[in-house]
Amino acid sequence: MKQVFTLLAFVCLAMEGIAQDTTTVPDKDTIRVGNIIIVRSGKDRGRTYYDSSEHRFKRTQSNVTTNWFVTDIGVNQVNDKTNYAQAIANGYLPAGANENWFDQRFIKSTNVNIWFFVQRLNMIEHVVNLKYGLGIELNNYRYTDPIRFQKENQPLVIMENVSYKKNKLAADYVTVPLMLNFNFTPNRRDLGFGFSAGMSAGYLYSARQKTVGGGLGKKKEHDDFDLRKVKLAYIAEISLGPVRLYGSYATRSMFKNGLDQTPYSFGIRASSW
Repeated sequence: MKQVFTLLAFVCLAMEGIAQDTTTVPDKDTIRVGNIIIVRSGKDRGRTYYDSSEHRFKRTQSNVTTNWFVTDIGVNQVNDKTNYAQAIANGYLPAGANENWFDQRFIKSTNVNIWFFVQRLNMIEHVVNLKYGLGIELNNYRYTDPIRFQKENQPLVIMENVSYKKNKLAADYVTVPLMLNFNFTPNRRDLGFGFSAGMSAGYLYSARQKTVGGGLGKKKEHDDFDLRKVKLAYIAEISLGPVRLYGSYATRSMFKNGLDQTPYSFGIRASSW
């Protein structure tokens, strides 16, 4: 007898579960059991079919995701803390040199970065991640005055009595960034909100000064111009929905001696996350 009551209780619970998940559609004499619809009348009587519209798939996120060929477009500037009197006394700069010599054309002092890949490694629930990658940084410093950097000579910079249409110093680096990423919308790949912060290490593989005009036409001089071979920088990025911004600030002057000019850049990042 006890077994009979147990069996009846099990059947009642099962029928209650089915009843809770059973829906009658007004237009047709049908019943629904979960995602299964049974037609009870008409020419399709007895037909059963699966309603896929009720099925919901949860996107499975990979612990390692890769973003290929991320591109940055921005501007370069420097924080100039040069002691010009001391630099002149030491022979690194000529008499009369001052901060105004290194004024830049703001918009034309461009920073373009091409990251061959950027990977994001899940650390905590896809909210806290580690981001790293590899790319190149292309930096142009476009000067307003006709200064010229000298190759392996002192003073390092001289002022010429000409008028240049274009006068820029270019410094290009192979760079590895490493950041801690906070993604506040881990299930929204396209409209994410979050930020990242960390460091980057770059190696100078090319430097040159290009001038146009001044009666000399186009002229390009390749040299390191006393630039440091290694560039360490603080880096950050912000994701605001479809808009992504980046910034970089070097840890020290980009020149070894004389000039104390710390470079920084900021702009827009084209990235899928």
